[in-house]
Amino acid sequence: MAPLPAPAHALPAADVVEALQSDAVNGLSQAEAQRRRLVHGANALSRRGGKPAWLKFLLQFNNPLLVTLLVVGAVKALLGHPRDALVIWSVTVINAVIGFVQESKAENAIAALALAVRTEVEVVREGVRQRLASEQLVPGDLVQLDAGARVPADLRLLAVRQLRTDESALTGESLPVSKGTSAIEASAPLAERIGMTYAGSFVTTGQGLGVVVATGDGTEVGSISSSLQEQVDLTTPLTRKFARFSRTLLQVILVLAGLTFLVGLARGRGAEEMFDGAVALAVGAIPEELPAIVTITLAIGVNRMARRRAIIRKLPAVEALGSTTVICSDKTGTLTQNRMTVQHLYGGGQWVAIEDLWPGNGLSGAANVALQETLLAGLLCNDARPSSREGLVGDPTETALLVAADMAGIDRRSALARHPRRDAIPFASEQQFMATLHGSERILLKGSVEAVLDRCRRQLDGRGRPQPLDRPAVEAAVAAMAARGERVLAFAIGQAGASQLQLEHHHVAEDLDFLGLQGMLDPPRSEAIRAVAACQAAGITVKMITGDHLETARAIARQMGIGRAPAGEGEELAAIDGRQLAALGPDGIAACVDRVDVFARVAPAQKLQLVQALQANGEVVAMTGDGVNDAPALKQADIGIAMGAGGTEVARQAADMLLTDDNFATIEAAVEEGRTVYLNLRKTLAFVLPVNGGASMTILLGAVLGTPLPVTALQVLWLNMICSLTMSLALAFEPVAPWLMQQPPRPPQQPLLTGGLIRRLLVVSLFNWMVIFGLFLWSTRHGSDLNLARTMAVQGLVLAHLVYLVSISQLGAALSALPRLGWGAFTRAPAVLLGIAGTVAVQWIFSQTAAMNRFFGTAPLQLEQLAVCALPMLLMLPVAWLGERLDPTDPEPIQPRKNPR
Repeated sequence: MAPLPAPAHALPAADVVEALQSDAVNGLSQAEAQRRRLVHGANALSRRGGKPAWLKFLLQFNNPLLVTLLVVGAVKALLGHPRDALVIWSVTVINAVIGFVQESKAENAIAALALAVRTEVEVVREGVRQRLASEQLVPGDLVQLDAGARVPADLRLLAVRQLRTDESALTGESLPVSKGTSAIEASAPLAERIGMTYAGSFVTTGQGLGVVVATGDGTEVGSISSSLQEQVDLTTPLTRKFARFSRTLLQVILVLAGLTFLVGLARGRGAEEMFDGAVALAVGAIPEELPAIVTITLAIGVNRMARRRAIIRKLPAVEALGSTTVICSDKTGTLTQNRMTVQHLYGGGQWVAIEDLWPGNGLSGAANVALQETLLAGLLCNDARPSSREGLVGDPTETALLVAADMAGIDRRSALARHPRRDAIPFASEQQFMATLHGSERILLKGSVEAVLDRCRRQLDGRGRPQPLDRPAVEAAVAAMAARGERVLAFAIGQAGASQLQLEHHHVAEDLDFLGLQGMLDPPRSEAIRAVAACQAAGITVKMITGDHLETARAIARQMGIGRAPAGEGEELAAIDGRQLAALGPDGIAACVDRVDVFARVAPAQKLQLVQALQANGEVVAMTGDGVNDAPALKQADIGIAMGAGGTEVARQAADMLLTDDNFATIEAAVEEGRTVYLNLRKTLAFVLPVNGGASMTILLGAVLGTPLPVTALQVLWLNMICSLTMSLALAFEPVAPWLMQQPPRPPQQPLLTGGLIRRLLVVSLFNWMVIFGLFLWSTRHGSDLNLARTMAVQGLVLAHLVYLVSISQLGAALSALPRLGWGAFTRAPAVLLGIAGTVAVQWIFSQTAAMNRFFGTAPLQLEQLAVCALPMLLMLPVAWLGERLDPTDPEPIQPRKNPR
């Protein structure tokens, strides 16, 4: 294959196809495509490296808490205490390593999950249309473009049908660009090359056929990909909140450290001794492990959601899910199974069930011409098709129409031969119809009942004769189908000229003949019904927003348990359609969204209005969408959720989260995981900060009372390291709590440290101070030296915190139910059990080995002394109970409610 003699946009389309040694009708052969794949490689951009590893590691120290520890270590080294400096630096580096490793894992996981959602394209090879992963495209392939598709490679357009593309990522042009097939001068800027579509742009409306001229790094986007590639950002509102908290905490710690130094000097103690005390207070009060634990917990949440088929594209969505108060869900495929089957037909004044269509059951031949024409229109005005490998390929609604026609004995191949398609107006959500032009001089229209009836003056009777349109009778048939939960499509026919080759909107604007209706059912997903109930029990309102008929939406909502019956209206479900919604002003919409949960015949622009109205009412909104025009609503929502299996690429790019199975139950699972992330972070705070608070209070009080320090700076660092590596990290791996989805959503404005949490921290910190000081004083008064007294103080605190760890984790709740759960209680929190085992092992090494005794200034403990150290474990039980009353981590479940608020 020789290079093109000129830029593709400057050559006629036929010349480009010839130069690429392709075929404008049949495309490439499979063998040639495979050969070109070996030459050109995969149609994918080369991964650009982000920040180098060494820079990522150094950025771990870009935290005021860790910088303070580094400075303190340097001062200790300058004062001739290299051992102390080495330990301080070691703890700092260990936490930086943990943060570096976990952040790298999180970035890689999110990037890998994004790549796992493959973009598929429709390609013509050997004259057969097939769907392939975009990575398999090669120059010379023929690609079919439809509304909502992402352009997979640089294409020279061969044919277009009202094609418009969004090229803003390349050109900065915010409005969609109309496309054609004509060539333009070689020097034309990219934004004016109407005969080209470029990789990374999106089809907003229409259809097109193009030949691939460049793939991968050879595309226009490939040349600037370093600036366009999305970088994984691990910064979220929660991490920024932690950063502000860290800065405030550091200021408080530095003031207390200075106060400790000055009070000690005022009491006549040496400057070096009190500097050691100030350093001990600073390193004891600084929770240097918190930044790493926040990142780890968020990364764990992302991975858990992926395992439950929810792929997070933007990390802030993890925590936003925990605050969700309203979920606005589409109906088809999300709440329902997306397996449409025609149930009933109406035409020529006759209503029939699907089983009556079987040949020999009274509808074969010319028994009812209107019904036969309705079935034929469903077959011809249709883009679905049979495939030897995949069965029926296409939209589930259209495949259901093919099945219905086949059941009635209509042969698709012969029907297409008698009525070859010449042109089509593709379906668009704002027009709510599709139309086709056929060589048999007929125009066929398929769409919503309102869109079709508004264009009809007559209807066919059972013998095929035109009669005046009886709209009330048709609407009565629609209501009867919709009451059964069926989605209703209407069909019409018009006359075309013998030489007519193109179909325009004015050809189907009026004067058509109504043929009939096909009502199809898409049953609710059983797991979605359970998920809706779980969300409602969790205080989350579920709203259905669909393009279906009002009565169909009502019927499905009733089966799903969505919606409320207004006072005084009996059992009738409150619902509103798009026309009624359009008549309301902003104030009316704001009131409507608060009392109505079912919205039917909603246009994409109205979805955006609904989201904005809900947010104006103070709601945190999750919104599902799959179409091109859903993108503004997805971006506006607090959590935009796109369909990973059936959604358009435009919707995917606008969303914060993708559902790989397009199932509402996955949304409920993601909300559950989002709540778990926040709960585990609060548990970590509740566990870590009292250790730091107790140690700093001990040192400050020692300076005030003039007693020797109950713990040294090195021992405090050891405590912090044990808390971060073996105990508090276990809380990040806590599984989903069984009661979590029986609680109302967390208010998004809720501060990091609530009043209840602050009270818990003060109580436990005070107890920690009493343990350290009490064991230290008891030991010294019973003849122990400083090293032994300090060892007992450290060991007593650690053992007491093992009890606190159990109480704050799910293991505590499981053990309280031990008679009912048996040994299964110990499987509820395996990470906590590992943390306890690890803590016991390292604490034994800390006090009972000679090397650690010399390094940390500790002493071996006898059995009697260990027993005394274990006493605080018993005393911690009432303290932990009180802390739980002040700030519950395992609250009583609320009563499930069918309709929150």
